[in-house]
Order: sequence, then structure tokens, then C-alpha cells
Amino acid sequence: MDYPQDFEPSLEAVPVKLDHFEGPLDLLLHLIKKHEVNIYDIPIALVTSQYLATIGLMQELNLDVAGEFLVMAATLIHIKSKMLLPRPETAAGVDGEEEDPRDALVRRLLEHQKFKAAAGLLHEREQLRSAQWARPDERVAAIAGDDYEPELEVDLFSLLSAFHAVVQRAKLRPRVVLPAEQIPIEARIDQLLGRLSETDAMGFEELFADVNDRAGLIVTFLALLEMIRLKLVRVFQSGAFGPIRIYKRARPVDAPHPIGDPETHRG
Repeated sequence: MDYPQDFEPSLEAVPVKLDHFEGPLDLLLHLIKKHEVNIYDIPIALVTSQYLATIGLMQELNLDVAGEFLVMAATLIHIKSKMLLPRPETAAGVDGEEEDPRDALVRRLLEHQKFKAAAGLLHEREQLRSAQWARPDERVAAIAGDDYEPELEVDLFSLLSAFHAVVQRAKLRPRVVLPAEQIPIEARIDQLLGRLSETDAMGFEELFADVNDRAGLIVTFLALLEMIRLKLVRVFQSGAFGPIRIYKRARPVDAPHPIGDPETHRG
């Protein structure tokens, strides 16, 4: 891909934003599903810890962490602290019906889940009507029959979970001392697109196979997010929390321009 001469490669200049980045309630629902916990009995300590770790990773990656994520973090910490304190009626030895500190959050999650499901149904119908992109697995479905489970498009938090797992596994590898080198994101995009051109699809972890340091892992992940934003690839998952695969696609005419591209500002 040809980038303009003034394309800035530094991480600080790449505030990665995708159209389907979601909010704090989506992150909470993702964590609840990931840990297979009862939404009516949320283990608040576990979810709070996982939530804070995720937004910490987002901030390290220089993703746009809106203030609402931090407000939710404060809310979770407040709920956790209230649950650690003895209730007034318990301290006095009198039974009562005080509301569980989690109840208001559960009501918000259920309401959000309802509207999210409705929006998802409308999106599926729109996709069927427009038949925008026939995924490679549809050929397999014709052979496998009705029981075949099609791949699902991946959201941000599933990508972050997969990336966190890659980072943790990288810590277990033998350390290799190499000269420090920061590859520009646009150069990494070219490398990844070249590798994707040689195959039908690539597993998520394969993207990081040639990387030996944390900086390289971060640049690779940001390159993937930028490729998604530019509509150069589609990313799908085999069922909930299954393996993630990346498919190269022909860039549509309505795709966004690279950050710093002069054409972005043309009328």
C-alpha cells in the first residue's frame, strides 16, 4: 500500500478508532460471558479486576478510552467496597431488605443486552438483504449441512482478550537480546498484507509469530486494528471465544483513508 510521505509512524500519532468499538457495558457483558457467570450474581471482585486490566491494556495500546470507561471503573470499585462492608441491619442483628449494590448495574446490563440483541438482529437482516461479502466458510457450510456453525465477526474486546493471551505466552519464551527497533505501523501493515496474500486466511496468533519483543507485539496489534478500520481485512471467530482468523479483502471504494492521508481532508 502506498502511504503519503507525511504519514506519521509514531504510536502517539495513531489514535486507533474503529466504527464498532463499544462501550463499558459491552465490556462488562463480554467479561460475564467469558467467565460464564450468572448476570444476576456477578462476582464483582473478579469482574472489577478483569475490567481494570482491560482498560489498562487499552490505555497502553493508546486506544481511545473514553471517560465513560473510567466512570464505570469507579462504579465497580464503589460496588465492590459496599459489598465488603457489613450491612447496617446485619451489624445491628436485624434482618432487612436492603437492595443488593449490584442490582442497579444488573438492570442496566439487561436493558443494554436487550437493545444490543435487537440491533444485532437488524444488522443480520441488512447483511442478508445486501449480501455484502460471502465468507469462505459458506462453501464449507454447503458441505457440512445445517449443523455447521458459521464464523462470527469479532468485536474489540474479543481481540483484546486474544492479544492479552499472546502477550502472556510471549513472557514464557526464552529472551532474545536484539537491537531495539521500532517498526512503523504502516510498514507492519505492508508485511501482514503480504503474508495474507499468500494464504486464504491466517490465525490470530500467526500474526505475531515473527515478533520477539513487547513493542513488536503492540505494533502488530495496532496494525491489525488499522487494517480493520481501513477495511483491508475481515476478522472472524469460530463461535463465542473460539479461534480467531483474519481474511484479506479487496478494499471497498468507501473505505476510510489512512491517518494523515491528505485525501481525508478533501471535499
